[in-house]
Amino acid sequence: MRPIRVVKASRLLWGVAVALLFATILTAWGAHPIPQEEEAAPAFAQALPPAPPRTPPLAPTPAGTPLNMFAPPAQDQPSAQPQDVVEPDERPAAGDIRIEVVRRTPNPIGPKRVLIYHTHTWEAYEPTLAQPYQATEKWRTRDAAHNIVRVGDELTQALIALGMEVVHDTTAHEPPVLATAYTRSLATLEGYRARGETFDYYIDLHRDAYTQSMARTNTVTVDGVELARISVLIGKGTGQTGAGFEQKPNWQVNIQLAQRITDALNGYIPDLARPVITKTGRFNQHISENAVLIEVGNNKNTLEQALAAMPYLARAIVRVAEGGA
Repeated sequence: MRPIRVVKASRLLWGVAVALLFATILTAWGAHPIPQEEEAAPAFAQALPPAPPRTPPLAPTPAGTPLNMFAPPAQDQPSAQPQDVVEPDERPAAGDIRIEVVRRTPNPIGPKRVLIYHTHTWEAYEPTLAQPYQATEKWRTRDAAHNIVRVGDELTQALIALGMEVVHDTTAHEPPVLATAYTRSLATLEGYRARGETFDYYIDLHRDAYTQSMARTNTVTVDGVELARISVLIGKGTGQTGAGFEQKPNWQVNIQLAQRITDALNGYIPDLARPVITKTGRFNQHISENAVLIEVGNNKNTLEQALAAMPYLARAIVRVAEGGA
């Protein structure tokens, strides 16, 4: 029975030796793997479509933000509001830049103040069927709806619409005697001054007296509408005898304003304004170097013709006030 036990022991030792040798080989192979050629894919794998590209790793999320493992990569998501690519503008050279300052109105202080009054308050126009009136005497009426006051109303509204501040004084200065009307209108002007009221422009608005020289050019026509012609009068204050008034106007300055208004009117409508008139009277223009007497038409014009000219007169006054003429 002993030989049998020896054989079994030998087999046991042989098995242990083989196992140790196999373990040694495996250990060495793991440390230094033998490079092998890539095996060809089986036939059924070659028929399959190519695998999708490998998903890049997720970008790190800010601290405290839970990671959504099922959300698609950020770069694959379309922008919420697509934006067109705008190329940057070419930067101009220093010499190509020009800055132009444009002032809409040359008057930065505020609107100019205008006083409109009438020394000869009852002057009226040729009566018509459309504009009849009760005359106090020929071509004069107390009716403010048909005399020069009505024209003053029209000019006032036109100036206000253009941004001017206007006081329209409708005091009747003619009664009781027409010859002394300028004395009473001067009292009106001095009354404003005594109350502390000042104006940039003083306009004594009149209706002229018709003369035969006006026969051929008594109106101008614009788009089928007849306009009464306008003239500006300046008084030198010398009087008929040459001695004149003790206080005279600085008429050389006043006449410059008269000429600018005349030029502006004719710039809008040629021949709308007649040449500036100078006389020896004072016409209360000593009150201001911006005081003028303006004649709107004459007694052979109609009220409609006088009213039609007022928008142009207003524009001319505003243009002069803003330094444009």
